[in-house]
Amino acid sequence: MAGDVLIKIRNLRHVYNPGTPEEVLALDGISLEIREGEFVAIVGANGSGKSTLAKHLNALLLPTEGEVLIAGMDTRRPEYLWEIRQQVGMVFQNPDNQIVATVVEEDVAFGPENLGLPPEEIRRRVEEALRAVHLEELRHHEPHLLSGGQKQRVAIAGILAMRPRCIVLDEATSMLDPQGQQEVLATVRRLNAEGITIVFITHSMDEAALASRVLVMDKGHIVLDGPPQEVFSKPAELRRLHLNVPQAVQLAELLRQEGLPIPRGIVTPGELVEAIWSLVPRFAKAGNWTLASLALENSRKAMQGNEQTAITCEDVHYIYLRGTPMETVALRGVNLRIPAGEATGIIGPTGSGKSTLIQHFNGLLRPTAGRIWVDSIELPASGAVLRELRQKVGLVFQYPEHQLFEETVYDDVAFGPRNMGLGEEEVSRRVRQALELVGLDPGRFGKRSPFSLSEGEMRRVAIAGVLAMDPRVLVLDEPTAGLDPRGREEILAHLQTLRAREEVTVIVVSHSIDELSSLTDRVAVLHQGRVYLEGTTREVFSQGKRLAAIGLRVPVVAEVLEKLRERGLPVRTDVLTVEEAKETILKGLKAFS
Repeated sequence: MAGDVLIKIRNLRHVYNPGTPEEVLALDGISLEIREGEFVAIVGANGSGKSTLAKHLNALLLPTEGEVLIAGMDTRRPEYLWEIRQQVGMVFQNPDNQIVATVVEEDVAFGPENLGLPPEEIRRRVEEALRAVHLEELRHHEPHLLSGGQKQRVAIAGILAMRPRCIVLDEATSMLDPQGQQEVLATVRRLNAEGITIVFITHSMDEAALASRVLVMDKGHIVLDGPPQEVFSKPAELRRLHLNVPQAVQLAELLRQEGLPIPRGIVTPGELVEAIWSLVPRFAKAGNWTLASLALENSRKAMQGNEQTAITCEDVHYIYLRGTPMETVALRGVNLRIPAGEATGIIGPTGSGKSTLIQHFNGLLRPTAGRIWVDSIELPASGAVLRELRQKVGLVFQYPEHQLFEETVYDDVAFGPRNMGLGEEEVSRRVRQALELVGLDPGRFGKRSPFSLSEGEMRRVAIAGVLAMDPRVLVLDEPTAGLDPRGREEILAHLQTLRAREEVTVIVVSHSIDELSSLTDRVAVLHQGRVYLEGTTREVFSQGKRLAAIGLRVPVVAEVLEKLRERGLPVRTDVLTVEEAKETILKGLKAFS
């Protein structure tokens, strides 16, 4: 139960670059109280003010107007600064940016050492912090060799060693694989149960549903504030704010529209399973139905011998730093065929070899053993053949905004075509076409600096720069990570348009199962450097137990259906959309009538 007020904000306004042409009003009259022991999730579109608000909670930013009080201490008072930062610790999006030492326990000790604590107290705090995040066995490991989830837990341990009353996590799971996300979420929930106040900023509505309170921000204001059951019962309002709702909420909403008495306030898959199962007559006996009539038509495209293949991998191995003490085997005999003109997803836990594999597709890496063909080009290649390959295969990296460097959007997109030796008229045509394909008006955006754009716009410019090379294969590594729901939907919609209009083969590496469900035809699952599963998207995502065995998860709707089927409801589990889930649940319930 929440205790006394820990954080009190009154009429907070924050202006970036005041008095300049770049002036931005980020927070506009925020008033808020957060009590000791609360678990508060903050959601909102990119630019809504979430991160700005978070940085006020431990005085990384100071108010332009208004006040922020932490345990009664005004953040504007310099004499309170260090005590405030002990009370409120922050964990950021990228764990690599927070780790400063070469050994885990030394990194956790960094904060207490800077407090000038005696060595015995530092050791005690490090031990407690590592135990709290379940990393005792990794205390002597090098942080850079850990998985993303483990690194983020090291960052949390470093904050815990400062003995904070509140931890603020700013998109702390957005760059992690599903297993890493679950590790961090489990840690956060456990710490909250022990009394630590949690402020959790996220774009994931399924993560927000785990909190006891949800704040929704828009244009520097708090527009919704309440328990998740209350906030997510307003899907129309959330969609107006360019946010989505948890899939369990979406499915419950559709079932209610069909006349089923599903209670309002459901936010988690488990709650929805209970609500649906309660509709089954008590006298029905499980196991008396046939599932044959519910079998899904096999949507798999047969791999005909004459089907055109964009990329073929045969027994591909790759070893980093071969022959050195740091030698690491990344790929262990990958065999994979990627059909031309389709969208293929590549998923797998952190360290499974995904990014290593796709860097082979345009010759950035050369296989240690095995062979790769891109169309008729066999890798490794060099000279003119390599240049031809890199025109055929465009690669957009995990942080595509890091690929931007020119003064204007036009020049950035034009960089590749100009280096191909094309005339300026053809360069101009390609730039206009590429920007239009990603939904950016060349007239409006061409003269702007790429660094003045939103994250979603910057990513689209980076993609346009690759498209201007007219590739036949487009490879994207986590193209929507860190974007709000609207930004994700825009990127996915433009990729769908690109496939339809240009017949480009699209390869997407992603941690988002829901994202791949809506975009891809096929999925390859990597695990420990090998292809663990491969098939149509529907086939792969219907194998929830096999995916769970390596730390991945199926879409939320498939999770709901799998649990219902385990109880005896005759439903399909190979669904990809909320609409499909609704239909199979209705059919399953009719089996009892």
